[in-house]
Amino acid sequence: MLKVGLTGGVASGKSTVTELFSQYNIAIIDADIIAKELVAPDQDAFKEIVQTFGKTVVGFDGSLNRQNLRKLIFSDPIAKQRLENILHPRIRQQLLQQSQDCTTIYCILAIPLLVEANMTDIVDRIVVTDIDPALQLSRLCQRDNISEKEALNMINSQCNRQHRMTISDDVIVNNGSLDSLKQRVDELHHYYLTLAKNISYLLPAPR
Repeated sequence: MLKVGLTGGVASGKSTVTELFSQYNIAIIDADIIAKELVAPDQDAFKEIVQTFGKTVVGFDGSLNRQNLRKLIFSDPIAKQRLENILHPRIRQQLLQQSQDCTTIYCILAIPLLVEANMTDIVDRIVVTDIDPALQLSRLCQRDNISEKEALNMINSQCNRQHRMTISDDVIVNNGSLDSLKQRVDELHHYYLTLAKNISYLLPAPR
């Protein structure tokens, strides 16, 4: 099976692209969904997070206070590394297991931190959603209702755009309309169908 890793910067349109691929009945394995399941109050990862960061990351309902945790990790690189050490190995294990269980001709592994978490080795091909930096900043501020400073901290905490583009096999530019995005996803879907039927998918193709 062909495993396509989908990644991109925050607010670059990954969720929209993932939804578009899912309309072709292709298996989607989402690292964000896995992460949310791992930090449920009954999970070992949740307990380790609380032990590491204290009760301030626990909400009134006993679940993870994501807002407090996000503020902490985006302002403290050491805290961010500690959280990643807790979650990334567990996420990687789930991604591998779920991709092995897939029955579709190819699958999409949506991994926002594909590069940062050193998970490029678990996919056969990498597709990156790319967006103009100014548009990315604007969308992030509007989406999360945060200041430009907070948004820039989030953007700068991730792999830089140039490096992400360097490791990509395919690129989806998300500066335009939804229709243009749909057209690009449709092109890649049919391309991946062809690759999945031919072992030559291991070779790089023109972008």
